[in-house]
Amino acid sequence: MGGLQLPADVRALVFDVGETLVDESRTWSDQARQAGVTPFTLMGIIGALIERGEDHRAAWDMLGIRRPTTPPTITTADLYPDALACLRAARSAGLIVGVAGNQPAGAVEQLATLGFDADFVASSAEWNVSKPSAEFFTRLTRAAHLDACQIMYIGDRLDNDILPARSAGLRTALIRRGPWGHLHARYPEATLAELQLDSSARLTETLDPG
Repeated sequence: MGGLQLPADVRALVFDVGETLVDESRTWSDQARQAGVTPFTLMGIIGALIERGEDHRAAWDMLGIRRPTTPPTITTADLYPDALACLRAARSAGLIVGVAGNQPAGAVEQLATLGFDADFVASSAEWNVSKPSAEFFTRLTRAAHLDACQIMYIGDRLDNDILPARSAGLRTALIRRGPWGHLHARYPEATLAELQLDSSARLTETLDPG
């Protein structure tokens, strides 16, 4: 992946949350156990739904059980090891840094306690609009106080992140981690992302090469 470079006119990096900055393995494992199935069963079904291009939330219907209603929490242990360093590197490089994803009520407060060095942190619950809606990316653009073309959105999914952000005029980077990231990176549409990353650490190296 040598030669990775941000477009010269990008002035802001905005990060998705789940499987971009936050490893959701514990959350899904906890939900599986609460529902009375093994994590392996739930994650296997979710992986099959992702591969088929279907809504992963249909896994609960396939299992014939109700999704647990206990809201998930995000702790320091859930962060990918390279997450905070990447946010700090982006700020040090003079970029506006945002975090915005499809997250439930309370997620913004939880993220704020984990040392996120960002100019804004927002969620779908807070904005009352979810990805892939165009309105989500309009709100994101307003929060950054920039033109859409000056913002790069970094996420792990083509359907929720890369394609709708691109349609809204944002620049995009696809990160290959988590089930969506690894599966979607194989799709032809993955080449529409201006950057393809194996980790946030690779982006950190680009922002702080020395």
